[in-house]
Amino acid sequence: MRRGIAATALVASFALAATACGGSDSGDKADGPVTITWWDTSNATNEAPTYQALIKDFEAANKDVKVKYVNVPFDQAQNKFDTAAGASGAPDVLRSDVGWTPAFAKKGYFLPLDGTEALADQAKFKPNLIEQAKYDGKTYGVPFVTDTLALVYNKQLFEKAGVQAPKTWDDLKTAAATIKSKTGVDGYWGSTAAYYAQTFLYGEGTDTVDAAAKKITVNSDAAKKGYGTWLSLFSGKGLHKADTTADAYAHIQDAFVNGKVAAIIQGPWEITNFYKGSAFADKNNLGIATVPAGSSGKAGAPTGGHNLSVYAGSDSAHQKAAEKFVGFMTSAKAQTQIALKNSTLPTRDDAYTAEVKADPGIAGYQTVLASAQPRVALPEYSSLLTPLDTELLKIAGGKESLDKGLSNAEVAIAKLVPDFSK
Repeated sequence: MRRGIAATALVASFALAATACGGSDSGDKADGPVTITWWDTSNATNEAPTYQALIKDFEAANKDVKVKYVNVPFDQAQNKFDTAAGASGAPDVLRSDVGWTPAFAKKGYFLPLDGTEALADQAKFKPNLIEQAKYDGKTYGVPFVTDTLALVYNKQLFEKAGVQAPKTWDDLKTAAATIKSKTGVDGYWGSTAAYYAQTFLYGEGTDTVDAAAKKITVNSDAAKKGYGTWLSLFSGKGLHKADTTADAYAHIQDAFVNGKVAAIIQGPWEITNFYKGSAFADKNNLGIATVPAGSSGKAGAPTGGHNLSVYAGSDSAHQKAAEKFVGFMTSAKAQTQIALKNSTLPTRDDAYTAEVKADPGIAGYQTVLASAQPRVALPEYSSLLTPLDTELLKIAGGKESLDKGLSNAEVAIAKLVPDFSK
């Protein structure tokens, strides 16, 4: 679940056609710099300018390398890279969602980076993020930005109602009712998206699948309990009903930043947009807490974010240049600059400087990272959310029962992982 990229499909298609073949760039000269291509999938308005400024710094310090920058819409990038890599024309570097790593690594599209200049500072990165960049024992990306979900809340509304950040989902229900009574504002608005619903599975100690046991667990008793809790948060005093429209994400976000709902579940990619809302003109009004725990006593949310990965189909010269560029972009200095400019979370501890942590959004999300749960290193894992998005929307909208929806999801997931048992 990430922000879309503000770029038109027409512009993107021209840019991609002109720059796809990073490994055989016609601008390279025998005695000149190597030109590598980077496909960046970040927000073109809020984040990309920071990366483009860093490219200039890199080129100034590395006269032997030029970087051709292309901003690719996030929701198109996975398929575009898959197509380009299959035709041996992919970019030298990809800003890859962590969920894409296993699939592209399995296909041989990503270069293992263990022992390269790209991973020279491996010990500086958070271990769980390095683990998430691995597939079959090798590391195929360097953590670039990270994220997870948290309960974000309006401190002023919570204080007015006399409630604290909830520790459990039952606590949240009680707090929501109290907030409604004391302020007239709904206390919580949940999402129907499968990515957000993962937190409810983790709260019951389960997941969509058990990769080690090669078993589909989306329809297990524990999963039903987790999704049952998720469903229960769409009805009741102070609990906003489910939004099943195509614009639900924007509706929920807008209501929160303008003080029309007291709490939502959201990720740090929205920090800069939180601050643009009337409710958070004072940044310190933004409360951030670990998502509430389920009946197992566990609380946590998916670890997300992006790695910088190198295309395995490039020639040696381009790969070496790409590794140098990745090392620069993931250095402590670059990570600090990115955090300060974009309000995104660094992936290495030495980038959490006092200046970076002065941003209450970053400081708040840093505290919840410890409870974040890495995604299963399964090539098909990201695709498992697609049938769940469909079924959870129907369940939340009252068009089918929880049992029927999860049964349908189980059947669809079985087709994606045919060697897994139910």
